[in-house]
Amino acid sequence: MTPADQSATAREICAMAPIVPVIVVNDTAHAEPLARALVAGGLRALEVTLRTPCALDAIRAMVDVEGGVVGAGTLITPADVKAAKAAGAKFGVAPGFSEKLVKACEDEGLPLLPGAVTASEIMQALEWGYDMLKFFPAANAGGPAALKALGGPLPQVSFCPTGGVSLQNARDYLSLPNVLCAGGSWVAPAGMMNAGNWTGIEALAAEAAALSRAKA
Repeated sequence: MTPADQSATAREICAMAPIVPVIVVNDTAHAEPLARALVAGGLRALEVTLRTPCALDAIRAMVDVEGGVVGAGTLITPADVKAAKAAGAKFGVAPGFSEKLVKACEDEGLPLLPGAVTASEIMQALEWGYDMLKFFPAANAGGPAALKALGGPLPQVSFCPTGGVSLQNARDYLSLPNVLCAGGSWVAPAGMMNAGNWTGIEALAAEAAALSRAKA
């Protein structure tokens, strides 16, 4: 899978809903019911971050949930890519990008959403064939104003801003023509997971899924 193919597939996945849940799973038992609740609420693309010891097991538990497309976040090394692919991840998300990471995703056939925040990083990603990128950490990197400014000289690139995105400010991002979706963790709060409040999480997902995006 070439970088251009990876990016095209990542774009299709990002277009599934305005919000991609950024999920931190600390208990594998939460994985399947969490995925079912999010998908039932209208959020189909799910990013499970590789930040906990059970993250790969969580991906394995989620991949068979009907209607869901489960990916692995926080990919840093080629070993992360291989492990994510083996666990059943359908796409990968990285906070940045490197030649080794891109090559590993190409070898494994794993669609990648790589991170970039500066014009130079975005231009490098374009040279490698990526025009769908993660913008992280969005709030610290300038938020909607920065993305709007980047859209002037680089209108061919679309973004999924993540980091500091909330229900309160998501519309500010989604109103931009170069933002296809946004990543947020508020739809899968630890408190609700620990309490087994899957109905509550489904309601949060439905609220997020109802957010409108800018028309191209």
